[in-house]
Amino acid sequence: MTTKKELTDIDKDRIIEMAWEDRTTFDAILLQFGLKEQEVIDLMRAEMKRSSFKMWRERVQGRKTKHEKLRDFREGRFKCSMQRQINNNKIAKR
Repeated sequence: MTTKKELTDIDKDRIIEMAWEDRTTFDAILLQFGLKEQEVIDLMRAEMKRSSFKMWRERVQGRKTKHEKLRDFREGRFKCSMQRQINNNKIAKR
């Protein structure tokens, strides 16, 4: 990673969680943590299993909702109350 800021494990977990969320843009991660899109990709590659990283990349590559300029909407975010939380890079059971 090219960032000068040292990230805590909690920061890394939050960045990974935000990167997996469909409606959270890379711009939001940049604003909150100072990581550019490529730095987020590098973090995901380093912190995740290879198969999980590949699945994530296929999921987000070219996805309009991950890029602020490509979105059809400007506001609003839906998160189901039943959505699982990600902690320590593991999805918690309900």
